[in-house]
Amino acid sequence: MRKIFSLHTLLFALAVLALSAAMSTPSPAQVRISVGFGPPPLPVYDQPLCPGDGYLWTPGYWGWDADFDDYYWIPGTWILAPEVGFFWTPPYWGWDNGAFLFYDGYWGPEIGFYGGIDYGFGYFGTGFVGGRWEGGHFFYNRAVLNVNVENIHNVYNQTVEHNVVNHVSYNGGEGGVTARPTAQEEAASRARHVGPVAAQMQHINAARGNPEMRASANHGKPAIAATARPGDFKSGVVPAREAGGEYTAHPSHGATAGGTNAVHPNDLAPIERATPNTGNAKNDKKYQKEQDKLIAKQTQERQKLQQQQDKEHAKLARQNADDAKKAQVEQRHRQQTDQLVQKHTQQRQQLQQRYSPPPERGGGRK
Repeated sequence: MRKIFSLHTLLFALAVLALSAAMSTPSPAQVRISVGFGPPPLPVYDQPLCPGDGYLWTPGYWGWDADFDDYYWIPGTWILAPEVGFFWTPPYWGWDNGAFLFYDGYWGPEIGFYGGIDYGFGYFGTGFVGGRWEGGHFFYNRAVLNVNVENIHNVYNQTVEHNVVNHVSYNGGEGGVTARPTAQEEAASRARHVGPVAAQMQHINAARGNPEMRASANHGKPAIAATARPGDFKSGVVPAREAGGEYTAHPSHGATAGGTNAVHPNDLAPIERATPNTGNAKNDKKYQKEQDKLIAKQTQERQKLQQQQDKEHAKLARQNADDAKKAQVEQRHRQQTDQLVQKHTQQRQQLQQRYSPPPERGGGRK
């Protein structure tokens, strides 16, 4: 038993050494995404107020959820730097050989390459002009970052020229940013650095677990575009003012991905009746009768959902809710309406299939 235990201990020690060696000069993580389209444009939003000294801004970006085959928005937020002198290099998406790759962000003494993506708030595609470290303290550039000088005194004001603004969310491919890393940026990725801290991972998981953050639900305009603190999706929340561009639905999402573009059932067009053509007059009549019954039921379900949403609108009015709360409710209403449309579409398709004429047989013996 002693020899077996010693062998296990030796193997574990070798594994730890190998892991330590790998982490001493890490490179940004890459995750190949087997889809042929990139994330939606970056939404337009304002930066929440910095919560305190030592917090650094980490821009929002689109993550990928393989469980739902959908992008989801990870709100921008303020994070305490893991070490004095460290900056955050944001993650980015890049097109390469028929697929999109995700390059994770990291903390380090130098800003690395982040795809040339214009995340705003000091991250305008290259480097970072939102602040600097001096004497063990981070000094905030008020021309770029939203800081309350009554609470934070280590500030300065340096105007930054930023004339060209775009909301492209990926590098390479058709329509992507064409930037390439400089030698200094490549060196930063090879130098000592650390990945996202625990608070960032919790923030990411909270976004992933919120259905309203999925692109198919918010259509590129998330109700929670940024937060004052990581993982807090209630206080200090900033909604997107607008989508950064036209949202293109994932082909596998169908109506749920936004084919209707309707927020409430009242926004939907009337349900269309299909003309029966089974080749049998008796079946046509039966099909028409069942279709009328189904449409009546679906219309009633639309009305019921609309009444429910109207009650929520009235409740918001009584509470004098702020714009962030209203935006959250509207995003939920859009998702509810999309789900109802998908359900009704499937029901009508199933009814149509039951009355479709059987396919003609060809070949074989008579």
